[in-house]
Amino acid sequence: MRELTKYFEEKDDVSLGKLLKEVENQTKDSIEILKASSSRKGKAHIIGITGPPGAGKSTLVAKLCKKLVEEGLSIGVVCVDPTSPFTQGSLLGDRIRMQELAKLPNVFIKSLATRGNLGGLAASTADVVQVLDAYEKDIILIETVGVGQIEFDVLEVSDTVVLVNVPGLGDSLQTLKAGIMEIADLFVINQADRPGADESVKDINQMVRESVDKSDWRPPIQKTVATREEGVEELIAHIHQHKEYLVQSGLWKEKRQRRNITRLNHSILSLLSKRVDEYIREEDFVQQKIQEVKDGKLDPFTVSHLIVNNLAEK
Repeated sequence: MRELTKYFEEKDDVSLGKLLKEVENQTKDSIEILKASSSRKGKAHIIGITGPPGAGKSTLVAKLCKKLVEEGLSIGVVCVDPTSPFTQGSLLGDRIRMQELAKLPNVFIKSLATRGNLGGLAASTADVVQVLDAYEKDIILIETVGVGQIEFDVLEVSDTVVLVNVPGLGDSLQTLKAGIMEIADLFVINQADRPGADESVKDINQMVRESVDKSDWRPPIQKTVATREEGVEELIAHIHQHKEYLVQSGLWKEKRQRRNITRLNHSILSLLSKRVDEYIREEDFVQQKIQEVKDGKLDPFTVSHLIVNNLAEK
């Protein structure tokens, strides 16, 4: 383990890959890695790229990286791909689509599979982001699965949320309004060379005006054609402006404090869940009660209280 943690000082990509593999697989060394990286994190601008499937998020992320590297920034990219509920496998297609990034200096790409986790991110996303942050990446881009309204996990790990949409989706904007439309700091209409781009901008403008949020930040709307790099520089300017707003308003620090508490709560729940599983396996009388729930002789509410109360006393 000492051989791995020393690489936080050396910061080479091979060592970073080893650390991230340990963290992603939640090995016995992963906790030590997270402990070592915790005090080093907090400087990176973390940007969540979300939106419906087919909006061109991967292409946009690739073009953003290209421009950001030209600014002399060090970039971390976390791409989340869905896992099959049947085979438990994942294509990790973003890794294929972003091969051009492998040629860029100062860009590290990590692909993650959701492994059944809902909310648009993999369970280990926050841990991976923490390690990248500790490696002093200037910007970390997180591309979510693209699952629509339930994609709120990105809000918990990001400073800036960019919602990518495309023209011609019709009522999808109204559908998204009740979901991820409300968490976006920046809006992007990608593939803006298609018919309906201006109408989509008008629709989003109307939604922004109707927002009950009293924040001083009004989410800008940027049209892009990522395949031709059109509008990408303007989008980056909006991203930088949002960071300035966060710092000046105090939200930069507040978001980090909130994120730390969220990590604490998740860690507590994870430890409790593991302890409950161990207790259930160890106690024969609990196994008997669970069997009675299966057979319909006992209700799950009584047994769940019994398990928790006995474990708490123990």
